[in-house]
Order: sequence, then C-alpha cells, then structure tokens
Amino acid sequence: MPFGNKSYKSAETLGYLNSQQALADFALLIRSLKHNLSSEASPVVVFGGSYGGMLAAWFRLKYPHIAIGALASSAPILQFDDITPWSSFYDAVSQDFKEASLNCYEVIKGSWAELEALSAQNEGLAELSRTFRACQDLHSLDSVWEWLWSAFVYTAMVNYPTEANFMMPLPAYPVQAMCKIIDGFPSGASKITRVFAAASLYYNYSRAEKCFKLEHGPDAHGLHGWNWQACTEMVMPMTCSEESMFPTSSFSYKEFAEDCMKTFGVKPRPHWITTEFGGKRIDLVLKRSGGNIIFSNGMQDPWSRGGVLKNISSSIIALVTEKGAHHVDFRSATKDDPEWLKELRRQEVEIIQGWIDQYYPDLKRTNKE
Repeated sequence: MPFGNKSYKSAETLGYLNSQQALADFALLIRSLKHNLSSEASPVVVFGGSYGGMLAAWFRLKYPHIAIGALASSAPILQFDDITPWSSFYDAVSQDFKEASLNCYEVIKGSWAELEALSAQNEGLAELSRTFRACQDLHSLDSVWEWLWSAFVYTAMVNYPTEANFMMPLPAYPVQAMCKIIDGFPSGASKITRVFAAASLYYNYSRAEKCFKLEHGPDAHGLHGWNWQACTEMVMPMTCSEESMFPTSSFSYKEFAEDCMKTFGVKPRPHWITTEFGGKRIDLVLKRSGGNIIFSNGMQDPWSRGGVLKNISSSIIALVTEKGAHHVDFRSATKDDPEWLKELRRQEVEIIQGWIDQYYPDLKRTNKE
C-alpha cells in the first residue's frame, strides 16, 4: 500500500487498493526490472494464487506484451454476477465436511440452532463465554457464530495433504482431523461442546492459547483490505442453501450496499469486474482472445467453484485435482507430498517450459524480419 499504515484511514487513500492499480503497478515494475537488468528480451510468466491468481490471469489478458503466460491457482474469476450459483461456495465447504463424516456435517449443521437456543436463556451468554473459553465475557452470539464460521471455512480452504501453517498451524487434512474430534465425543455430548473442540483445532493446534478473543479480536488474516475491495469492486454474492451446514441465508444488494456505505462511505460496483475483465461466456471469449494461461484448482477448495474447471483452448488449460486445496501447488514441496500433487506441479512446469521454448524461436524470427 502506498501510504503504509495510513492507507486504511480514509476512502481517499484506500482508493488505490484496486485490481486495476495493482496490475498497472506490476506492469511498471516488470518493465523497470527488465530495463535495469538489461533483460528486455527475457520472457516473463506471472504466478498468483487466490486473489493473486485472479490478478495473474487478468494480467495476461490485459498486458500480453509484458507477460507470455500466467499460472492462476485457485483464481475464482467466475465468482461474480450470476456466473456461478451464489450458494456454491458454502455448499462446497459443507461437502468437504460431509465427505469426511456425515455425522460431523450433521453436528455442525445442528449446532447453530443449539447455540441460538442457549444464548436466549438467562445467563446463556455467560455459559457460552465459559464453554468457548472467551478472554472476555461475550455480549453477542454473533461473535461465536463468526468464530466458528471462520474456522470451518478456512479449514476447508486449507485442507492440505501435509502439515502447514498458511492461515494457521494445522495438521495434514485438517477437515478430517476436525471431524475425528467431533466423532470422538460420546453420544450424549452437546453439539456446542463438539463444535468448540473442533474449531479449537484451527485456533489452537499448537495448544498455546489459554483463552480466545472472540470479540474485537485482531485482523489476523489482513481481511480489512479485502473487505474494502469487496465493497468497491470484488462483489461476490454468496448465500447458504438447504444443503449447507450453515444456516440458510440470502443475499440482498441493498443491505450489502448500506453496510459498505456505513463502514467505508462507498457504494459497491456490482458489475465492474465483469465489465473490466469479462467472465460471462468465458470459453467463447478467451478462445478467441486469450492464450497461455493455466487455471489450477483443487476441488477441496470452496473457491474452486468460481474457477475455470475445463480447458478453453489448447493453450488455456484447466488442471483440476480432486484432493487439492487452496493454491496447494504453491505450497513448499515436502517429502510427504502425495503423488497427485507432484504430478500437478510437473504438468505446470512442462506447460510453462513449452511457452518459453516457443518464445525464443519466435523472437529470433522477429529479429530477422
């Protein structure tokens, strides 16, 4: 951010936090580096995961004269407007837990009503404060819901096949580990006790936390900046269906816009991303106007539902892994990596090498003309 810690003070400084500015900054940086390193003719391939994956794909489309290709991992470029069903994200989270254990899925699904019933009782919030080992007494059920909700969503995203610490320190296949905790309780245990124990795996795998800051906790994942972008350009409508393990919900643009105005003093632009970068009928559009892009997605990752999951052309390739999670291919290689992950990376390297191998003969022919 150009204004450092002051960037979040007002919409005037936050205004620079947008996708177009990020792409332009990268374009200038790459051109400057190539000039300063006397590498004007060197090919450039851009890489990105998640939002960075979206930027990588869009960079290749917007600046094809600067980058010869892009690897966009876990890039939900189709999560806008009505291109992807609005319930797909939370349906995918729920599917991860259901596949791990049907009982686990049902316990989580039933826990929200149990939480609501307890919070409505006299001293209900006090009991929840004790159960959830809150560092301070709770004043609202909302903080408990958000704490649990975040744990389950982020764990599904990072359901990696090896131990990792991307969002939080977690064991291999943490969704399965959470469900093992839930399923390990005796039949008489409350759903609330079970979901708290499962979520504690996310927040306290290291067992170092004595209590949890459920209210007014730190922005551990730097989401304040993303919330700004969601309120300006990254408008991704999401709902929870009957199939979800979360309470059913709808999306109201009016309520969303009011919340953005209250928080940041801005109105969302719900169709800006598809206007600027496209997305609808993407197979027809990119088949005619794009090339040299790898879209990598793991189906354990709920963001995969908004990604490109099928090949668009011979040079716009979709690599899909059933057991992959959020940009798992960008995780550091370990001795415990499964064969499917090694094969995924091998395919990516082979395709990118092909782009480079094609680039130099083309450059040589151009210089002769």
